[in-house]
Parts: sequence; structure tokens; C-alpha cells
Amino acid sequence: MRAHNPPDWSVVRHELRTLLISAGWQPDAVQDAELALHELFVNAWRHAGTQAPHVIVALCPVMLRVSVCDDSPELPDLRTPTDPLAISGRGLHLVRALTHRFGVDPVKAGKVTWFELDFAA
Repeated sequence: MRAHNPPDWSVVRHELRTLLISAGWQPDAVQDAELALHELFVNAWRHAGTQAPHVIVALCPVMLRVSVCDDSPELPDLRTPTDPLAISGRGLHLVRALTHRFGVDPVKAGKVTWFELDFAA
């Protein structure tokens, strides 16, 4: 049974922010990365039922890749909600708009949803 409250993602957010700021990333890119991470993290909890999503952050000199692992093999539906007043259903569209690349890879025990941002000095 899924808990009613999402897991605390503040530590992952803080570590991501600290890493990007120390690497010289612009504030707008840091905010985009934080928001995209939040969407993937909450989706892993809400839609995949993963109580504590696993987050992997890889920072190269010219690119950031953030992956969120969950326990569900079900791939996300990227259709636009038909109800313009719907309160959910736009998160992955937001991730796609905020990042340079975005994808979902099935794995043996679920899936990995990821995004990449290119460094802009």
C-alpha cells in the first residue's frame, strides 16, 4: 500500500543544487534541473508506487544526466490531457520542455526515467 505523502526529496534536491552551483551552472539551468528532477521523483512515487525512488546524478564537464529508477515496468503515457483544467498529466511534458533530452528505459526490475541538460556558461 502506498503512503499518502510522497517521500522527502529535499536531500536529493539540495545535493543537485549544490553540485550544479559549484560546477558554475547558471541559476536558470539549476532551477530547470530541480524542477525536472521533482517531476520524475514524484512520478516514480505516485504512478509507479515506488516508496523511495533511487536517483542517479552524473555530471560531466558539458552535460548533466539525472536518472530516477522505479519499480514499475509500465511505461508512461505521453499523451496530452484532453481536459485543459486537469490538475495532473503534464509533468513529463514539462520535463521535455525544460531539458535537452528525455527518455525512459525499461530495466529488469522496473524502469529508469532520465533527462539531460547541456552546460551553458
